[in-house]
Amino acid sequence: MDLAFLHPLYEHPGPWASVYVDTSRHTEGTPHERELTARAMAGQLAEQGADEATCQAVRSAIEDLKHSSEPHGRALFARAGEVVLDPPLVRPPQGGDWAEWAPLPRVAPLLELAGEDPVCVVAYVDRKGADFELRNALGREDAGSVTGRQWPVHRTASADWSERHFQLRVENTWEHNAAEIADALAVCQEETKADLLILVGDDRERRSVHERLPKRLHDLVVEAPHGAGSRLLDEDVERARAEHVGRQAEAELERFRAARTPDDEGRPSAAEGVPALVEAAREHRIDELLVRVDGPDAHREVWIGEDPDQLAVRRTDLKVLGEQHSWPARADDALIRSAVATDAPALAVSQEDVPVGGLGALLRWK
Repeated sequence: MDLAFLHPLYEHPGPWASVYVDTSRHTEGTPHERELTARAMAGQLAEQGADEATCQAVRSAIEDLKHSSEPHGRALFARAGEVVLDPPLVRPPQGGDWAEWAPLPRVAPLLELAGEDPVCVVAYVDRKGADFELRNALGREDAGSVTGRQWPVHRTASADWSERHFQLRVENTWEHNAAEIADALAVCQEETKADLLILVGDDRERRSVHERLPKRLHDLVVEAPHGAGSRLLDEDVERARAEHVGRQAEAELERFRAARTPDDEGRPSAAEGVPALVEAAREHRIDELLVRVDGPDAHREVWIGEDPDQLAVRRTDLKVLGEQHSWPARADDALIRSAVATDAPALAVSQEDVPVGGLGALLRWK
């Protein structure tokens, strides 16, 4: 997950209000329920010591979602009476709505709730052309279309020479249109930066387009087994998206496992455990952060200063480093702040044994 969108959260000091709201339920009573949620979240923040202006800003932002049709949820991060960032979620927050007031914004859950959301282009292919649809976890939108030659596109059953000649022209039309669709789909992928291309249509039509796509795109292509009119097509798309996320995560974990082995100079390219990660963050050596949100190390207390690289396992360590002001914070959120400062991405992992304790990193060496 690219963490660049979190930069606004670290341009100002805390404390911060972090709120996660479930918007997956939609009934006639939803507007009233959202008002109750807004009141409850503001109340929780007030009980934890948040200032009145920030509580009111959060309450107003949630009330603004009364008529929202967002399918999953929203995270809200506020300070000093202002909601600074409110990213949508790609899945509802576990355990429902919750709010927290802390020195750092509580961003670690975003790795799972607003994280890997592969964008895909669904291409509805037929012999005359194709319509493109852009999909992600938040919905779908039109992504253009391409129209090929419109005649001739249908075969005949006759064995007459003239009819065989006509059928050859049909074949040529199909091949021409498949090439046009492939070219247009390649352009669409480049413009949208889609992670997946899902081909929908008859077997031959899908195959013809697939074969004519540039080789660089072949690994991104999935041929959906169900057609445009099937109620199972949505399941095909979601399965393809989930499998893509799984492959990407497993590839990163394999990199991490391999990086545990020291190099020729005796230095491992991976670190795990809070003390090792804190040291790597201070030295700007985190290349990619791995976080298991429910890992035992994630909620360990560390100490932070005003700058992202000012963090330590013990408060006295920060004083030795010359930092006079310090606050306790969760290890996962402190490490994410450091990762954001050095433009390092982060990955939510689910395997309990990788990394040990739930926090790890791939390292960069100068």
